[in-house]
Parts: sequence; structure tokens; C-alpha cells
Amino acid sequence: MNNPENHQDSNHDSQETRPVTTPVVFPDGMKTVTNKEFGGERALFATHRLRLESVTFHPGESALKCCSAIDAEGCVFEGKYPFWHVDTFRCVDCHFLPGARAALWYSRNLEMSRCQVDAPKMFREMENLSLEHVRIPDAQETLWGCRGVRLRDVEVGKADYIFFHCADIDIDHYRQDGNYSFQYCRNVVIRNAVINSRDALWETDNVTVYDSEINGEFLGWHSRNLRLVRCRINGTQPLCYCKNLVMEDCVMGDECDLAFEDSELTATVSSAIVSVKNPRTGSLKALAIGEVILDNNILAPADCRIETEI
Repeated sequence: MNNPENHQDSNHDSQETRPVTTPVVFPDGMKTVTNKEFGGERALFATHRLRLESVTFHPGESALKCCSAIDAEGCVFEGKYPFWHVDTFRCVDCHFLPGARAALWYSRNLEMSRCQVDAPKMFREMENLSLEHVRIPDAQETLWGCRGVRLRDVEVGKADYIFFHCADIDIDHYRQDGNYSFQYCRNVVIRNAVINSRDALWETDNVTVYDSEINGEFLGWHSRNLRLVRCRINGTQPLCYCKNLVMEDCVMGDECDLAFEDSELTATVSSAIVSVKNPRTGSLKALAIGEVILDNNILAPADCRIETEI
């Protein structure tokens, strides 16, 4: 992955508008619960203005459902659905065990930092959430239908279908292993990421990726307004059926064959490309291209300008 400190951002980069999340603010008069254990159904249902310190929630469903102003630090969650329909909450140094699946749904205004999340299917239909220094080794079907998402130093594994139908996403220093990611997302800015994902960024709208590495087959198909800046890309048949694809100073690996089919693009690639097939329109400049395939299946206007520097 490229180091952004080695680059001077263009004017366009410096003016990039990142999606914004609002910091969590708690009201006065918070009650504190310390070193307690709870279990069973709805242990603290509809509780408000509560600070939890070193509290353990044993198996049982919906421990903090329909709550607001919850500040949890050093807590352990073992049961399902602990935070559903919650407004304004923070989780710091907490651990969500595998049994705490689907822990945070239908909620808003979350700050999570230094947490270990071992449960799948986290974060559904949420608004205004910020994650920093978070590890999610089983991130299957995580972050669906969320709006206003900020990630800093987040690592996810087994992350199939992560970020499904999300919007207004701001990511910096991120590592992902998992396929079919970011499908149907819109208004996304990603920086300094390593994304290992087949079928990443399908059907997306208004996505910009800086200084990142993306590995996987069929990258960015059917995307609109996808911009890749100083990125390293590898995988077969990348960036096909795109509308308004922009690439700036990118590198394409040895598996990037049959690229750009039926795409509208403006691309500068500072490496060789194995093969290019039937780009629809725009311009492509690369260090070299092993094979340019223009056959009877190319679609109008079929006027893409292709240049190489050898």
C-alpha cells in the first residue's frame, strides 16, 4: 500500500468532501454502574443516562434495548442483540463475544473504540457511527444499510457482504478480507486501505479510493463515478461496465486482464496492463499494454483513445 506521506495531494484531493459524523455528547446526570453482572432477557431495558464500567452481560437477549445515553467502558457482552433501538451510546475497551451476534441494529449516534468484536452481523440500519481501533475477525454481513459511517484503524476478516447498501462512508487505515464488499454503496471516501475482496465496489455511486491496494476479481463492475488515485489493483477483468471511471497514477498487477470492457473511463496507469477489452469511450494511457482486444462486440461510440509509453 502506498504511503500518503510520500505524495502531495492534488487540488482535487485537498478539496475532497469527506462524509461527516457527529460526535456523541452525553447529558448531565449520568448514573454509574460498576463491576456488576447481568443476565436473562432485557436486563436493562429502556434505561437512560447510564454509565457502565466493567459490567458483564451474560447470555440473554436485548440487554440494552430501547435505551439512550449509554456509556460502556470495559464491558463484556455475551448475549444476542444487546444494543437495539438505542440513541447515543459509546463502547470503549469492550468485548463482544461470538454469542453477541447482531449486537447493534436500528440505532444511531455510536462511538466505538478499542473494541474486540468476535460476533458476526454487526451494525444494521444505523446512522452516525464512528469506529476507531476496532477488530472484527468475523465480519460476515456486517454494516448493512448504515448511513454516516466513519472508520479509523479498523481490521475485518471473513467479511463477506460487508457494507451492503450503505451511504456517506469515510474510511482511513483499513484492512479487509472478505468478498462482495461495498455493494450498492454511495458517497464513499477510502484512504490507506488494503482490501482483499472478490466483486468489490459493484453498483456503487460516487466512490473515491486513495493510496490503497485492492485485490480481487471483477472489481468495480457497473459502478458510477468511481475514482482511484495512486492505487494498486490486481485481479482478473477489473473495472468493466463502469460509467465515468477515473484512474490517476495507478498500478495494475499481473492478473489484470480483459480490463475496462464497456467502460467510460479517463485513466492513467503507471504500469503495464496484461490486456484491455472493448472499452466504450474516453481515454487510457498506460506504460504498456500486452493486448488490446477490439472486436465486433464493442459498443458505441467505440472511440476510446489508447496510448502507451514504452
